[in-house]
Amino acid sequence: MSASLSLSRPPRIGVWLVGARGSVATTVVAGCAAVNAGLRPPTGLVTEAPAFSSGLPALPALSSFVFGGHDTTDCPLPKRAEQLAAGGVLPTGLPAAVAAELAAADAEIRPGGPLPGDTRDEDALIAAFAADLQDFVTRLGLERAVVVNVASTEPAPPPGPPLPPSSLYAAAALRAGCPYVNFTPSTGLHHPALAPLAAASGLPYAGRDGKTGQTLLRSVLGPMFAQRALDVRAWSGTNLLGGGDGASLADPAAAAAKNAGKERVLADTLGTTPEGEVHIDDVPALGDWKTAWDHVAFDGFLGTRMVLQTIWQGCDSALAAPLVLDLARLVARAHETGLRGPLAELAFFFKDPVGDAPSALGEQYAELVRFARGLGESE
Repeated sequence: MSASLSLSRPPRIGVWLVGARGSVATTVVAGCAAVNAGLRPPTGLVTEAPAFSSGLPALPALSSFVFGGHDTTDCPLPKRAEQLAAGGVLPTGLPAAVAAELAAADAEIRPGGPLPGDTRDEDALIAAFAADLQDFVTRLGLERAVVVNVASTEPAPPPGPPLPPSSLYAAAALRAGCPYVNFTPSTGLHHPALAPLAAASGLPYAGRDGKTGQTLLRSVLGPMFAQRALDVRAWSGTNLLGGGDGASLADPAAAAAKNAGKERVLADTLGTTPEGEVHIDDVPALGDWKTAWDHVAFDGFLGTRMVLQTIWQGCDSALAAPLVLDLARLVARAHETGLRGPLAELAFFFKDPVGDAPSALGEQYAELVRFARGLGESE
């Protein structure tokens, strides 16, 4: 009887979060537990929409996920969840309702790095991070683990060595045999020194920089202007945000890394680069909430000058968390089916996707549906 139950038990999948005690990671863990318990609906989860869920029983169930990760901070996940609830990011009472799941995930978080004073070289750090991952998979009897970087944005590094922290974690994921997703603008696998490792690993990977707000709108509106043959003269934007991301993006180098993807979407969808820039302002009082404003100056028939303005007000963690769960499901299944290399079909989720992918959101969505259906049909 027990042997039969054991054989029928679905495999467990690890989700290893880099930046595991941050706002996004905490929302991922708490949100997954809430949906599993039926406390909240799966709003925002693309893979739970009818186009995916009705024909894709092969995707891992959210209930199969086991969470762990790396972080350089020591605030426990239950405490971090309470802070997010106080700020309105998580529903009141949810941290208490999923306290056991938060505590279990927190017990699987290992120290990240490099921290000030750490004398280990790059290879030693990569080996240590990879060993943490391998121990996580082996000790908990997981079928596989997907590594997702949700840490704060780091400045774009200068060419050559040393590797930035995001690339150390990415290299460790590949060394441990784990597929990798970069949900941040940080370098990760994009570092030239890691290209041979990524190619030789035989692992699938995806990224970069999750598309959750302003760029999501741009990837819809840019094609609209092009398809209607309207001449965009200028496109300017401003982001006001707080929290850890706001603090990290106060660094001009980190902000430049973030803005590169926003600007690339316009160039790709419009076929030209309009005048204007994106400004990012750190407003600590906003916490995890962000306001993104766009001002689009365009010409219509006979040169008539017109303006479109948009305002996006949202919670970064609540927008990002379901996409992280979607990506973990899709990439875990891709790994199971033997796919390898850059998953360009997941461009729907990213500002700066890997591989050759369309830039317009509608085309990206169609490609994602085709990809997901193919995964569901694979044996």
